[in-house]
Amino acid sequence: MIERPFWVQLIEKGWKETPIVWLAGVRRSGKTTLAKSFGSDKILYINCDLPATADRVSNPEFFYRNCDKPIVVFDEVHQLKDPSLLLKIGADVFPEIKILATGSSSLIASHKFRDTLTGRKRLVRLTPVLWNELSAFHNTVLIKRLYQGGLPEALLSESKNTGFYREWMDSLFARDIQKLFAFRNPDKFNALFEYVMKQSGGLFEITRAAGNLGISRATVENHVLALEVTNTISILRPFHGGGKKELIKTPKIYGFDTGFISFCRGWDPLRTDDYGILWEHMVLEYLHAHVPNLRIQFWRDASGREVDFVIPHNRDRIDAIECKWTSDYFNPASLKVFRTHYSHGHNYLVCPINEPGYFRKIAGLDIWICSPNDLFRE
Repeated sequence: MIERPFWVQLIEKGWKETPIVWLAGVRRSGKTTLAKSFGSDKILYINCDLPATADRVSNPEFFYRNCDKPIVVFDEVHQLKDPSLLLKIGADVFPEIKILATGSSSLIASHKFRDTLTGRKRLVRLTPVLWNELSAFHNTVLIKRLYQGGLPEALLSESKNTGFYREWMDSLFARDIQKLFAFRNPDKFNALFEYVMKQSGGLFEITRAAGNLGISRATVENHVLALEVTNTISILRPFHGGGKKELIKTPKIYGFDTGFISFCRGWDPLRTDDYGILWEHMVLEYLHAHVPNLRIQFWRDASGREVDFVIPHNRDRIDAIECKWTSDYFNPASLKVFRTHYSHGHNYLVCPINEPGYFRKIAGLDIWICSPNDLFRE
């Protein structure tokens, strides 16, 4: 079993604050394996996909009272008839028991959760394999991670199996989307999914997407919401201060995994020109994992000048993050314009380098050049 200490620490930190940790993540992202990594001597593992599980937990008080392990894992807990009651009783009546509940979406996505367990849970959103986890996955090289993606099964495969990605997409609709949102047309949903993957990292206009796909605007909006709730996409809003000819409405959408982006775009094999946008996705995944409570945005003006990621901390500190495959490709023009409007904050240039971060003055700007590991450490 591959150890993933970063995620274990996040879960344990959550338990110090609340009795329930909700482990969310897309299908096959490794939720079950991560849950079982706490050891059979410590966990009582409950597979909620099994029909017999409903009877086993039908009396929650009896179930918890007879639990002889310090940790209970409810895998795919949303499959149960009344999961919120089961988790609430555990948190309120048996707070000494640590509960790990897994699912592909947030609690609010399912009509079964009449109680969102406010104050009783912490969310951990499991991303595909991160930059700093590659060595644990058989010393996987970065190019392979960009090409095959970060779902463990796909990453550990010797070659890219296109059937895996197609089957996963079909399973996403059948196991998650259809059950949670009652959508009836898999063809429309899959068409939008592939469209989003092909546009990933770029501006997303709902009206244009609806026109290109031949489906209604309302359908696009509903499907995009479903993708966001199931952690299949990330939506970034534009950062703006007003009055500077900045983009203020149109968001960017990022697909959840580089393997699916390269698959849907037909990038087989990858070319050097493909590395940059896929690396940008990996940096975003790293940010989601390491600073989940910060608001991540982007900046773009009417002339098309753009900063990849913007993190506003407060009115006096707005950090800017640029992602480049190598620092030699970095053009500071956009960042320089951004800093004429928002002068306070740190400047980061994130590249896949295997050396400590360092400062460099470029076009009069102090820029911290680093790998994702050294973000925010200057």
